Amino acid sequence: MSAPIPALPELDLAGSVSKRAEVLVIGLTSSDGNPEILLGDGLIDESALGAVLDALQVVGATGKGEELTRVPAPESLPVTSVLAVGLGAADKVDAEQVRRSAGAAARALTGVEVVATTLSAVDLGAAAEGFALGAYTFTEFRSEKSAPGDDAQPPSRIELLTTSPRARDTKASLARSVAIAEAVATAREFVNTPPSHLYPAEFAERARALGKAAGLDVEVLDEKALEKQGFGGIVGVGKGSSRPPRLVRLTYSAKKRKAPKVALVGKGVTFDTGGISIKPAAGMEAMTSDMAGAAAVVATVVLAAKLGVAADVIATVPMAENMPSSTAQRPGDVLTQYGGTTVEVINTDAEGRLILADAIVRACEDNPDYLIDTATLTGAQMVALGTRTPGVMGTDEFRDRVAALSQEVGENGWSMPMPKELRSDLDSRVADLANVTPHRWGGMLAAAMFLKEFVADDVQWAHIDVAGPAFHTGGPYGYVGKGGTGVPVRTMITVIEDIAERG
Repeated sequence: MSAPIPALPELDLAGSVSKRAEVLVIGLTSSDGNPEILLGDGLIDESALGAVLDALQVVGATGKGEELTRVPAPESLPVTSVLAVGLGAADKVDAEQVRRSAGAAARALTGVEVVATTLSAVDLGAAAEGFALGAYTFTEFRSEKSAPGDDAQPPSRIELLTTSPRARDTKASLARSVAIAEAVATAREFVNTPPSHLYPAEFAERARALGKAAGLDVEVLDEKALEKQGFGGIVGVGKGSSRPPRLVRLTYSAKKRKAPKVALVGKGVTFDTGGISIKPAAGMEAMTSDMAGAAAVVATVVLAAKLGVAADVIATVPMAENMPSSTAQRPGDVLTQYGGTTVEVINTDAEGRLILADAIVRACEDNPDYLIDTATLTGAQMVALGTRTPGVMGTDEFRDRVAALSQEVGENGWSMPMPKELRSDLDSRVADLANVTPHRWGGMLAAAMFLKEFVADDVQWAHIDVAGPAFHTGGPYGYVGKGGTGVPVRTMITVIEDIAERG
């Protein structure tokens, strides 16, 4: 099994537009109601820019965020056309706006092979990530009759214009952004692969291949090892499927003495029917994304190794398929989680927390300083925060730290409470815990309260619920198309780097 490699455009630094480029992408801001071109000094001839701005004003370009306006290029530019992409108000342009605008430009330039851009002079890293992720497509299962033709292919090469293309820090910045984009795209690739082709054993082998290629230590537990070692949650959820569960452990060790240790845990339900508590048929196909947390965690630990972060990172990734059958667990069953806690299964569709609980206890045996788990865990996340805002819960200080960093990188995590009164609603008549409360109120918060029971007391912990943000079902926007988004890879790697730097 080879590691999955997502197809992304080639990203190159350049000091000027090459003769191969067909389109020049520039940033347009709005200032006092008038559009203005935003770019670095000396990259483009001033007279040419003046002609481009005149043409843009004639056709009504405003510079509104992600607005796209394409005009013919003046003869002095070695391209056929110029695409102006809006960056919004001049005093509010930030990295995320550059990222989104670059993604919108990449999506719009199908059929164009080579593109040059000055967005890189505004923010090199954000422009690189935005173009790469905006150009991402998933076509593995399209036959020739439905495969996109040349006129529908995204750009294959992006020339990132900068005044210092040969500087060491410029090259380092691009390399980091390319690695991040590849990690996000890898998570997307996993999520977009249908459950017919990505079941627990196959997911585990692909994770193993990625880990080995990155130099990680890899351990995979099959169903027999899980049963023998007492992983009751993972075994219980996987009982109804003919495709048995797995637990994958990926370990990156920093080349630094006394490095902080970060544990990552991700929900890997490769398909979720709801089990005996079966889901409604409408929209169930989106449950191909119920392993998005695991996908993000696998991609993040590999990314940490590629970037050489100064923190030890250990990913513990449970994988199962939740199916109804004569062998499936039933509502009313009691299972024993790894570590000994007993849980009454009230609803078999609340299965993610059962496999996460096992993985969290195992992760805490490594004595981490910090633990981040992420999962497409509750529909209540979308009710509370919508489809683009992850909910972040956990120990107060670390929760707020994770949420703040998530907002900085544009994934927009939001701190949420865990009200103490919800804990008693998880009491069971026959076991230590029930897996759901007897009511629907605060469902996202109650799920976090359940997970908290399995986190060691001395571990700083954050739980990121990405039920909506991990899988996009609407029209494309910015650098996000339909399907897997790769959230929260960028949040987690930023938190890990922050921990490595500040402890």
